[in-house]
Amino acid sequence: MVPTLGINRSSLKANGFINGYSKDAHRDVQYENCVYVLFKPSDLEAFRDFLDGEYERTKLIIDDYDYPDGYVVLVYELDKKYKRDFEFIRAGKYSKTSKDFQNLFPKTVKIIRNGYHKDEVALQHRIFNKTKDLKEYWEDKIDIQFDDDMELWDGYKEVNEILVIEKLKENV
Repeated sequence: MVPTLGINRSSLKANGFINGYSKDAHRDVQYENCVYVLFKPSDLEAFRDFLDGEYERTKLIIDDYDYPDGYVVLVYELDKKYKRDFEFIRAGKYSKTSKDFQNLFPKTVKIIRNGYHKDEVALQHRIFNKTKDLKEYWEDKIDIQFDDDMELWDGYKEVNEILVIEKLKENV
């Protein structure tokens, strides 16, 4: 959901972006139709500048708060323009999302393999478009033939989309 927020990708990376979540397990108040964007900035002064810029850029930020050990969460309201697309995502019907929504996600990503930079088709693009290579990958991996109505990615599971800061720290 983070690409729908319109945050500059290089700004995300420069400010220690970790991930986006649909809920925060540690908060009493849960915002509906929001994304909890988690950061661990290495430069707090630069992060403050970024945060000030975000408050000027968009009215969709509804909360921000800190966790111990330098973690910061920004809560953004999801753009109502993509309400139907978010419903499709939550229903695991990724290929049903609108082209406008899909175009918010990069078609290619830069990866480093064996010390070399390479452009590769982004996973989201493969999922949205049910690409032949992704279909063949899953057919080989799980030995099932996919028909045209089947999605090529596991369904949305809210439990996997909840920020649990202790679990995150265990995996660092």
